[in-house]
Amino acid sequence: MASLVHNNGICPEPVEERRPCGIKTERGSGAYLTWEDLGVTVSSSNWTAKNDESKSLLNGVTGYAKPGEIVAIMGPSGCGKSTLLDSLAGRLASNVRHTGRVLVNGRKQRLTFGTLAYMTQEPVLTWTLTVKETVYYSAELQLPKLMPKSEKKARADKIIKDMGLRDTMNTRIGGWGIKGISGGQKRRLSICVELLTHPKLLLLDEPTSGLDSAASYYVMNQIVKLTQLYGMTVLAAIHQPSSQIFGLFNNLCLLSLGKTVYFGPTPATNQFFAVNGFACPNLQSPADHYLMTINPDFDMFMFSNYRDTVGEKIPAEQVIVALAESYKSSQIYMDVKNEIHVICRKEGDLVEIKRSLQPSFVTQCLVLSQRSFINMYRDLGYYWLRLGIYIALGIALGTVFYQIGYSFGSIKARVSLIMFVSTFLTILAIGGFPSFVEEIKVFQWERLNGHYGVGSFVMSHAISSAPYLLVISLIPGSIAYALMGLQKGIKQIIFFELVLFVSMLLVECLMMIVACVVPNLLMGIISGAGIQGLMILAAGFFRLPNDLPHVFWKYPMYYISFHKYALQGLYKNEFEGLRFPEYIGGPPTINGKMILKDELEIEMIYSKWIDLGILFGMVVIYRIILFCTIKALERMRK
Repeated sequence: MASLVHNNGICPEPVEERRPCGIKTERGSGAYLTWEDLGVTVSSSNWTAKNDESKSLLNGVTGYAKPGEIVAIMGPSGCGKSTLLDSLAGRLASNVRHTGRVLVNGRKQRLTFGTLAYMTQEPVLTWTLTVKETVYYSAELQLPKLMPKSEKKARADKIIKDMGLRDTMNTRIGGWGIKGISGGQKRRLSICVELLTHPKLLLLDEPTSGLDSAASYYVMNQIVKLTQLYGMTVLAAIHQPSSQIFGLFNNLCLLSLGKTVYFGPTPATNQFFAVNGFACPNLQSPADHYLMTINPDFDMFMFSNYRDTVGEKIPAEQVIVALAESYKSSQIYMDVKNEIHVICRKEGDLVEIKRSLQPSFVTQCLVLSQRSFINMYRDLGYYWLRLGIYIALGIALGTVFYQIGYSFGSIKARVSLIMFVSTFLTILAIGGFPSFVEEIKVFQWERLNGHYGVGSFVMSHAISSAPYLLVISLIPGSIAYALMGLQKGIKQIIFFELVLFVSMLLVECLMMIVACVVPNLLMGIISGAGIQGLMILAAGFFRLPNDLPHVFWKYPMYYISFHKYALQGLYKNEFEGLRFPEYIGGPPTINGKMILKDELEIEMIYSKWIDLGILFGMVVIYRIILFCTIKALERMRK
């Protein structure tokens, strides 16, 4: 094995022999990114129950990236490519421990919220929008507010053309069983969105995945041109690049088993492997050769030709460790350390987004509201399916309680139907949870890249969803109200519809909060239904308010349950002004207020309109809770 390790002195190829980068970037004009001795570990509880030790995902990784250049991060699956990008972007999970130093222009700063663009491995897009709509809306949200709308559209059109998506501009992205653009086109669309602002720092995780060799080269070549033109600093974790694509990269970072096998100029890579006994055969792609050499998963196949001095086959892990040690003792590694020292010694400006140039809060709300409104209109499962179900339930409720009349027995029927309307009818709004989860995913991805703020998202969703919820409340509610034969006064009908509408708003916002905390579909629906179940139990129907246990159920559940105020308001709306006979055929001796106060134990010190006002106030409170929840989750991820 000793023959594998060399006290090598290989150096990068002379500057004049390297592929010219095409631009000259002066110090401070771009983002110089450096990372030293970067280590990432995860506790054993997160990956195996058989070992008490922590698992190392990255170990002593060092490198740098300069403006106008592209660094390719390569390695076998599970080597730590995505982990390295997450570390540089500051997006590691809170339960992961990391060490080392990441600097931008020699300064320590968090690379998020507008300071970089990061295209993750899985594209997150609104599937109901077309390619053109996706890029146009993103341009409205990201580009400076002083830029004319015509220029924004022109830039969007150009970036769509550059990424080869002109023929699919009016095609929807697709999802949920609806055919749309291909997976490779989705990836190119994600790149379009991130390139709109010509960011100083651009991280790409598998940008060519799902693309054929020609499309991969075309896309990467366009990225190279934009990198050189605008002085961007680009790092791309790339999987099995062709020889043509491989030749586009300025520097190469090879990872395996979480270690740096090589970092340095791309042209010098072959010399490094040749010196260590793994020269690339003629007519073979260098990228394929390097990946085959450092792949630890296929011992018997990949290294059958590699033997030590005794003639026995060399284990893959032994080869990788030897190459990593050889690199640490090479002149290339010394040059990398010196370059990092030079970059860090000359501190440049902080890379920050000028938020004063971003679209205003009002503009963001309007653009997001319009985009969300279109998404809700085109997604049949968002509101239209619920509207059909609610109409069916309205008819069913109206026929079951058809023209209940004003007899003594109708008192119980009124109480039952009001209870159904205020609780079980509104709880069905959890059916929109899958759509909420998808919208939250898009928001989180765009939010991390600084496209807009949390307040804009919360406000825009409230604006765009309100018309649909009003329709869902108005049509089924009117059908049920007419069939049931409740009080015919116009005020009573309006109040009934308003209570149903505001209850829908509350359930909608509650499920949005749950979607932020529990994004899993099954767990989220169960959690949301469970929370509402607790509120319904404490609303004062199954047990009258005075019979509720004071601990937990009366204080605080009874007073924080919005079902209580919906139930009370609807009780007052229906019973106030009515009189019922004490027995069938008898005189009208029982009035509605007596029933409310003595039998239902309703608080009569304020009117039904106060109950409605409290419900609208709770809508505002729930939206504030949603805002605070998102903010808290963001802080927890830091």
